[in-house]
Amino acid sequence: MPALPTSGPLKGISILDLTWVLSGPICTQTLGDLGADVIKLERPPYGDVARTTLPMLDGESGYFFSVNRGKRSIAVDLSTDKGKEIFRDLIKEVDVVVENFTPGAMDRLGLGYHDLKHINSRLIYAAISGYGQTGPLKDKPALDVIVQGAGGVMSITGYPDSGPARVGFSVGDVAAGLYCSVGVLAAIHEREKSGEGQLIDISMLDCQIAAQTNEYMRYHITQEIPGRIGTRHPTAVPFQGFPTKDGYIVLALAWGISNQWGLLCVELDVPELIDDPRFETSAARTRNHSDLEALLNQAFIQKNTSEWVEALQKYGIPCGPLNNIAEASAMPQVAARDMLPKVDHKTFGPTPLANTPIKMSRTPGGIKGTSPDMGEHTREVLSELLELDTTQLDELVEQQILWEERPEVELG
Repeated sequence: MPALPTSGPLKGISILDLTWVLSGPICTQTLGDLGADVIKLERPPYGDVARTTLPMLDGESGYFFSVNRGKRSIAVDLSTDKGKEIFRDLIKEVDVVVENFTPGAMDRLGLGYHDLKHINSRLIYAAISGYGQTGPLKDKPALDVIVQGAGGVMSITGYPDSGPARVGFSVGDVAAGLYCSVGVLAAIHEREKSGEGQLIDISMLDCQIAAQTNEYMRYHITQEIPGRIGTRHPTAVPFQGFPTKDGYIVLALAWGISNQWGLLCVELDVPELIDDPRFETSAARTRNHSDLEALLNQAFIQKNTSEWVEALQKYGIPCGPLNNIAEASAMPQVAARDMLPKVDHKTFGPTPLANTPIKMSRTPGGIKGTSPDMGEHTREVLSELLELDTTQLDELVEQQILWEERPEVELG
């Protein structure tokens, strides 16, 4: 197992992480991989609800493991006056707070941004929510599939003859988490000049719209509503998946490279298509994509995916296999980029986890360790940042203001 990184470009930045489930944890994990000290503050007695999310093994959640590695966990009851006092004291010591509650939840505790900025004027406070901190829907909850639906993503995902489909991973959550991490980095940079923190307001719906730059532009220029078109591209053809003898190949003819179409037709043994007026240009092929798709399907089905990839790549034609997760995991390229290093977990053992894709030459980041037990680092963090001694910590644990272990819970 490779050595875990001990530094990164964000070394020295501390983040108080109040997030749960996915969008927030993706943000803080991304920053943690880049070297930030992420202190995950969990609500006792059970902590982040992701701890009870499948897949489970002996009471441990693989889901939680996947988005909380390398963090330190403290468990503080913020419903108590003393818990709030501890939280406010921590605010004086940290650089960033990240939360993904419904707007107003932290304000009701007296711990929202406008309360905390008076304690630490340099505090950067990032809030992720379904619809953002403003607007007529701001108080409404929204999970990943809700914003995929509301933002139009599901309307363009799937095939014309099928119903709308959710993207195969939680793109609503992940996009919000990544946009939030960009916002935090920008605020840290700006603080170097102003000396002041600020509020970062991330709406999952906003992020779905921002990620569909081309789709929204195309609609507002043409007034044509984009629809479901399967694996193909709306303005470039062929640019999609095709069935082969043993699977699928994904092909993407680049714009502006005129000889690729001819080379493809020769290799597919359909030279008669080169000068067919229906297919001579990318625009013509787009207009006549149904006719062309049927002809290319017949050609590609004659050989295995690997044979086609080898044949076409020698001409510089962009193509590759359509892998499942197991096949992608086994790619030599993935191993060469160290994208699935093994991380040792007390229950799962050495387990491959998706690494940070941000590769830096001088200050590299990476996975710093396993996921924490709830409250595992409560004593460590509070003695380190607030200089609480053993007696003080013992008293707070006895009063159940601090928690050091999660009680057993029956899983449905």
